[in-house]
Amino acid sequence: MATISKRKHGYCVQIRRKGFEPISRTFPTRSLAEQWARDEDRKRVSQRGKRLLLNPRKITLRELLTRYLSDVTPNKLSHESEAYRINKLLRAPVCDLTLFDLTPNAIANYRDERLKEAQAATVCREIHLIKHALTIAKNEWGYDLAENVVDKVKLPRIRNARSRRVSDHEIERIVSHLTELGRDDVILVVRFALETAMRRGELLALEWKHVDLKRHTAHLPKTKNGHARTVPLTRTAVQLLTSMDRRQGRVFSVTSDALKMCWRRMVEKLDLSDVHFHDLRHEAISRFFEMGLSMPEVALISGHRDPRMLLRYTHLVPFKLAEKLATM
Repeated sequence: MATISKRKHGYCVQIRRKGFEPISRTFPTRSLAEQWARDEDRKRVSQRGKRLLLNPRKITLRELLTRYLSDVTPNKLSHESEAYRINKLLRAPVCDLTLFDLTPNAIANYRDERLKEAQAATVCREIHLIKHALTIAKNEWGYDLAENVVDKVKLPRIRNARSRRVSDHEIERIVSHLTELGRDDVILVVRFALETAMRRGELLALEWKHVDLKRHTAHLPKTKNGHARTVPLTRTAVQLLTSMDRRQGRVFSVTSDALKMCWRRMVEKLDLSDVHFHDLRHEAISRFFEMGLSMPEVALISGHRDPRMLLRYTHLVPFKLAEKLATM
């Protein structure tokens, strides 16, 4: 597709079409620019099905990831975090290599060096990004790649399962501290997270138009796994929502950056550095099981589609289970 923009010395034409290298030229008049764009577009249409594959010797991994960041990342729900990850990755020496020179050994060396400063889960995400970018380059952008070199690289084993639960005392300290700061907006988010097991992004994106107080439900049209879900609300969750101002579009007024900064400062101040905001979801899921809800019922609330992943979030307190058994 051709894009024509006015520049100081004329009109610049940029043409991008899948399977062809991007090209651009500048013309003194718009009519000449449009004519050239039409002619070039016809050439590409006529070459469809017989076009030459693009040469992997002429593009570096950095150039490929930059295009991926521009064309692919914006279409993802997690585009902000992925953009941050790619920009970090672009500074790595491995990105200086051309796609032709990119070997399994080069990726493995990057993996080993990165593991010295980052968690295995982070390194796996970065390598998966490289893999997907190479797949897109081969299947959609017309690069002559015989194989995906990442397929031959062993990924580090992820050992990030957490058994950390947030105690009632810690929650009281958190709420008390936020009250002193006058952060009622953050207190509402914390309490609602404990009642719904929603992820941070789901909480902050929740809109009043998706809340049904009569039916005690909150609908989430966009979630991390791409599957919309409707969350049943506890009595406490409904009471929290009922007490709030419903004139604005979103339920919670705090922004993602403000919440992250507030949480980071708070846990440092209270010496709760081992408590992550995501642990509130962990705690809520464990509480649902302790209330006696079944696996399918909790999965309906949390949005987990794999029971094994749901069990990773579940850590029941033994003495509470003993109390339950005593009443049976």
